[in-house]
Parts: sequence; structure tokens; C-alpha cells
Amino acid sequence: MIARLVIASKNEDKIAEIESVLLEAGLADSVVRGLEWDDVEETGATLEENALLKAASVAEATGLPALGDDTGLEVDALGGRPGVYTARYAGNGASYEDNYRKLLEELEGEAERSARFRTVVALAFPDGSNILASGQIDGVIASEPRGVGGFGYDPVFEVDGRTFAEIPASEKNQMSHRGRALRSLIREVGL
Repeated sequence: MIARLVIASKNEDKIAEIESVLLEAGLADSVVRGLEWDDVEETGATLEENALLKAASVAEATGLPALGDDTGLEVDALGGRPGVYTARYAGNGASYEDNYRKLLEELEGEAERSARFRTVVALAFPDGSNILASGQIDGVIASEPRGVGGFGYDPVFEVDGRTFAEIPASEKNQMSHRGRALRSLIREVGL
């Protein structure tokens, strides 16, 4: 178990989701909040590169083990887009709704709506060592947003007839791409 860990993100929704899974699974005694670091630009060409870039930068800046992640929504009808650009699909500074509305517009009239969420997590240590793990969940893009929970593309990403925004957070954490990636990381760490 890691005594203290920082999540390499400034997105409060993502931090809360990751923290819930990490603490429940026993990877860390505590998640340290309130630390400052320079924004890390996601310049990697892959989810793996971006997750490691964030984790390593924050571990170096804080002197603590840092967990970074990058998630991509891959839509088959769009050739795998938005992929590494998922968080900024509608442009830098776009809202969650801006992003999923752009996706829905691009899929208008499209019958093939299969998609997957893929998350890569990187745990980086101040000594420069790191561990990578990934998780994926397959689903479809709904024709319109549904539900009030979650964040990001949750209102339009559907699994077994329900969008992630319609699924309670505890259930979503058990089945989601991020939850799967974090549990895979926990196995890699040997807990």
C-alpha cells in the first residue's frame, strides 16, 4: 500500500471518481489534495504517453507518487475519434455538454453507433519508476443524452440499455473503463 498519493489531475469530477476506487481497493492510505503544480499539456500521441506524462510531471513537482490517467472515447463510425482528443473534442475550454453535443451532431443519421471507452492509468514515483495499466468497456452512443449522474460523455455512453449518467456511481465504478484500469493497476502493484 502507498501511504500518500496525489492524483495528477485538476478535474474534480475525475479526482472524486479515482479517489473512490483507490481508497475502496486499498491502493493508498490517503489521497493528498491542495497541492499546486504547473498544468501538464497532453502532447502525447497515445493515451499511454499522456497518462505517463501527467503522472511523471506531478510526481516530480510534488515529490509524491502520482497517478495520472488519460481516457479516450473511440467511436467506430468516426474511425476511432475522438480518441486522445476526447476531453477537448469541441475545442480547448469546451464544456462536457459541448463535447458530447459535437459527437451527437457528427453521428446524426448514423446507424452504427458502437464505441468504447479506454483508460490508461500511470502510477509514477519520484525516483522515476512507473507502472502502467489499462481498462476498457464497450458500449454504444445513445441518440440523445439521458440521466443526471456522472460527467463528460456519461449522458450519451450507453451500456446494456442505460447511459453512464443513469447508473449509480458505485455501480459505474465497478464496470467502467476507469474502474477496470485502476483495478488492473492494483493487481500490477501486487495488492
